[in-house]
Amino acid sequence: MTIARTPRLDDVAARAGVSAATVSRFLNTPDVVKDATAERIREAIAATGYVPNMTAGALATNRSRLIAALVPDIAQSIFNDTVEAMIDELAADGNSVVLALTGADNRRLDREISVALGRRVDAIILTGIVSDPDARARLRSQGTTVIETWGLPDDPIDVSIGFSHRQAGEEMARFLRGRGYRRPHLVVPRSTRSERRASGFTERWVRDGGEAPTRLDVNVPSHFGQGRFSFRALADLPERPDVVVCGSDWIAQGLIVEAQAAGIRVPDQVAVTGFGNLRLAGDMRPTITTVDVDGGRIAREVIRVLRARAAGERVETRIDVGFRIIARESA
Repeated sequence: MTIARTPRLDDVAARAGVSAATVSRFLNTPDVVKDATAERIREAIAATGYVPNMTAGALATNRSRLIAALVPDIAQSIFNDTVEAMIDELAADGNSVVLALTGADNRRLDREISVALGRRVDAIILTGIVSDPDARARLRSQGTTVIETWGLPDDPIDVSIGFSHRQAGEEMARFLRGRGYRRPHLVVPRSTRSERRASGFTERWVRDGGEAPTRLDVNVPSHFGQGRFSFRALADLPERPDVVVCGSDWIAQGLIVEAQAAGIRVPDQVAVTGFGNLRLAGDMRPTITTVDVDGGRIAREVIRVLRARAAGERVETRIDVGFRIIARESA
């Protein structure tokens, strides 16, 4: 039996009609190779079955071309659009993405940070807010690019790209007061992000002359069933609220469905708001008033920062993409 010879870089170079140095340059820094030449090399790699030695490339360029994306969860997650867009663009730049789940309460965060640093990744992208001071100090001390997304801490580990959750809560309070609501009730997932929105809402509501809203805390990740339970729990309150501010669109959807099953009209008898502007928010009847964050823009800003860092350029450390309230039928 004859064992086939493993294709080598020289084979790719010969087939593409370029030097081995050009092939190596394409594999390590594809942006510097002309488009026509790059296309010939891609075709030669496909034809020969050549598999680049990424370890050797990393040693030569001091870049692993590995990017770690750490997310709390991906099931029913508002982060999905951001993560998918980042992976597509990073792959187009010749990077590989290691996706790790840290758990809804970041219980696996320390382990995944260790794994990412041990693999000598070029960058770590954090989705959500990392509140643990030890984790923040550890990441800050490594010299690795760290990008925090979907939040805007006052003191970023390295670079933060997102929005102020506290301001989002404040703006929802202002919006609902302007619509004439007076008895809000909050359904708050147990996460740093949700707590900041709830705090912002409560502080603005009280500052504008209202009584502190009642609230119900629920576990993370949030889901449809929590909304149904949250509606039933309204019966335990001394007075029914006129608006329920939910920490996610999933909770809002479940609450609306349960209210309708009980014969309660939304928004006539109780209004409901969500967060995230998931597709379901526009598909529900009534459609859900919610907070929209441009996850695609967050992804584009991440890519821009990574490309700038790779080119040795300076970047902003705090990039605010903002948010907007989408006023629909439910409130």
